[in-house]
Amino acid sequence: MDKFSELLKLDTTTLKDKISVLRKESLNLRFQKSSGQLEKTARISVVKKQIARIKTALNFNKKMKGKK
Repeated sequence: MDKFSELLKLDTTTLKDKISVLRKESLNLRFQKSSGQLEKTARISVVKKQIARIKTALNFNKKMKGKK
């Protein structure tokens, strides 16, 4: 799991790549949950929080570039 301070150091393309990977994982987790194959249900909320953290870092970087 990435900390917010670590995410701020990454560039935009890396963050967007991480979001796409996490969204695919989220989709797979939802399919597993609906079919009854998911064992670690807490992983769904962890992935959601990671996506939100990355989106926040993207918006923060965008605001900082606008102020410069």
